[in-house]
Formats: sequence, C-alpha cells, structure tokens
Amino acid sequence: MLGLQYFSFEEVWTPWFLFGMAALVILYFYVIGPWREKHAAAEPSATVLQKLMFVASALLLYLSHGGPLNLLGHLMFTFHMVNMSISYLIVPPMLLLSIPAFVWRKVFSRPVWSKLRFLMNPISTLILFNLLFSIYHVPMVHDYVMTNFFVHRLYYLILFITASMMWWQIACPVPEWNRLTDLKKLAYVFANGILLTPACALIIFASSPMYAIYSDPLVWVQAMGYCVSGDPSRLLDLFDGPQFFNLMSPVEDQQLGGIVMKLVQELMYGIILGYIFTHWFKREHKDDELPNSNPGTA
Repeated sequence: MLGLQYFSFEEVWTPWFLFGMAALVILYFYVIGPWREKHAAAEPSATVLQKLMFVASALLLYLSHGGPLNLLGHLMFTFHMVNMSISYLIVPPMLLLSIPAFVWRKVFSRPVWSKLRFLMNPISTLILFNLLFSIYHVPMVHDYVMTNFFVHRLYYLILFITASMMWWQIACPVPEWNRLTDLKKLAYVFANGILLTPACALIIFASSPMYAIYSDPLVWVQAMGYCVSGDPSRLLDLFDGPQFFNLMSPVEDQQLGGIVMKLVQELMYGIILGYIFTHWFKREHKDDELPNSNPGTA
C-alpha cells in the first residue's frame, strides 16, 4: 500500500473533498439536463463522451488533490509529479471539451469578461502557464508553497486556471471563439513542449536532492501537517522521515518524478498533435475525395 496503511481513512480519502466533487458532478448533470431543457432547449444536449469525460476529470481531480495520490505526493516526489501531470496536462482539456458550448457561451458572453479578454491572447497563455509551472519547481519556491497551506491552495488554483487558458487555445470548446488555425495549433503544441522541457531537465539531471520536503524530516513534517490530523510532529516518533516510505534515494525519486512528468507531457502532446494533424490533413484534402461527377469519364 506504499505506506498508506499507516494513515486513517479520512487522511487517505479526504471525504469532504469527495463530497465536493460529487456535488460538482450533480451540478453538471443538472445544467446539461433540466436547466438546458428549461432555458436553452434549442441547444444540443451533451454527448455520452462529454458526460464520461466530465466524470473522469472530476474523479482524477479528486484522486490528485483529495484521494490517495494527494497523500502519496507528500511522501514521494514521483507521485507529486504524477499529480502535477494529471492536474495540468490531462484534466484541463478533458474538462474543457466535456462542457457543452452553450454553457461556455452563457458564462463568458457577459460584458464583464470583455475587460479580461486580453489575457486569452495565445502568446500570453502560453508564457503564463509555463512560467508559473517553471517557477513553482524552483526548490525554494516549491518548498515554500508546499509548507504554507493558503499559498499552496492559491498557487495550485492559479496553475489550474492558467493551464485551462493554455489548453483553451488547443481544445477550444466553442467553435466561433477558436483563435488558432490547425497549423498554428501544431506550432503552439510544439512551443509548449519546448518551454516545459527546462523544468523537467533541471529535475532529471540534478545530482543532489533539490527539495527539502522529500529529504529533510523537519520540512516534511511541516508539509504533512496539511494531510494528517493532530500534531504532525508525532510522525517523527513513528517514522524517520519521508525516506521510510520510499524504496529509492531522494535523488532517484526526484529523477523518476521528472521523467514521469516529461513522458506524460510527450504522450499528451503527441496525441494532440496527431489529432490536430489528422483533422487538418483531412480538411485540406477533402476536395480530392469528392466522387467524380461524370461517371462516363476516366
């Protein structure tokens, strides 16, 4: 169980967060069901795929920030990077595409959003997310965020918002709001991969532990205070520190975490690149596939 057996049910599963995600799913099905029928009956209903994607994205968010993966992310850096990959590379595009276009139009067609439209410039969203993500993995910043509850929640929320803004350019759920052509989207995905590489490379090729939370028992206990009930210092009486839960050395755990992040990034961007390229190729060559209008000609 990777050490989870040493913690209580509430510490591993965070029931209040589970209830919050369940309430969000209920709200989603209310909006695309009874609310749509009453206020936007002419709009097409959500597809089965959209419903599945929303439930899956809510489940993934729960596991990463309230379920076992959240606690494991405080024990091993590798799981921390799994959480980061899920939260900012997998969930945002799923969430964007799972919500029908009429909901996005209803929310963002209000005049108040027009003043913030400049933030959705593709270059701005590209730089903003990758900059915040890279800054987060500077050791001093990472340890500070992980050991300060309010800053931790706020930074993660901002990262999620900026990740969604970045993915909006690639997986825009409202056709008429799409700013990029397929060719520009290909370049955009390539740019994302390049900008995210330095942070991953810094982690993978470091020869010594970078993050005190996974190597210093005192810093680790401070961060664990947000995951366990009671006095977290009792953990030092039971365990030596995070190394108790890790079969690898801090450096090996750190390197594996960087590799996981890079692999998930390459996988997601590869899938997106393949989809965009296929869609672009088919559209550009659709005229070539038209049947011959005169069957008597060769």
